[in-house]
Amino acid sequence: MLCDKFAVAMIENYKHIIWDWNGTIFNDVELCVDLINELLEPRGLKTVTLAEYKNVFTIPVRDYYAELGFDFSKESFEVVGKQWMDEYERCKFECALHDGVDNVIKKINNMGIGQSILSAYTQHTLEEMVEQFGLTKYFSHLVGLDNIYAAGKLHLGKDLMKRLGNGRGETLLIGDTLHDYEVASEIGADCLLIANGHQSREKLETSRTVVLDNLEGLFS
Repeated sequence: MLCDKFAVAMIENYKHIIWDWNGTIFNDVELCVDLINELLEPRGLKTVTLAEYKNVFTIPVRDYYAELGFDFSKESFEVVGKQWMDEYERCKFECALHDGVDNVIKKINNMGIGQSILSAYTQHTLEEMVEQFGLTKYFSHLVGLDNIYAAGKLHLGKDLMKRLGNGRGETLLIGDTLHDYEVASEIGADCLLIANGHQSREKLETSRTVVLDNLEGLFS
């Protein structure tokens, strides 16, 4: 585990921080477990605990649904995915930010380091959520998908890096999944992962990048 002083020194080395949203800033993990179980149970499929969810969740989410037993030869992923997303949109404001993450964002802003959000969430809803929590002013770019199916965000990351114009080693991506690490590696950003999001510490540590339990104590 990375010590706080080293983490702060690490952030100071960057011109720009790219944040993931769901699971990294926005604490929606327990809601996501509840909603997937609401789809699994009526289909006679085994429901999952929080720990089981964090060990099976992946992006693209279609693969994670298939791992849980959904049979897309009988019903389309698009239909199942829309059912899940409709319920998520209805319940999303029941969730909050991760403890302390808003203070981390403000302190990074005060350090004069740029920040953006890169998300597999839909663009218009991402903008709505960030504004709801009063964070829009801290981000120069809010980048989301044009659909609800969370197939990945690599293409968006490449475009964002071009817009930022930063060289290798000047950008840090903070996320909560191996997909975030994969995106960071492909776009030339360094990566910091947190383990209180959608994937377990054990999964995240297979990336061999820095993994923190959470960001609450980063500047303490």
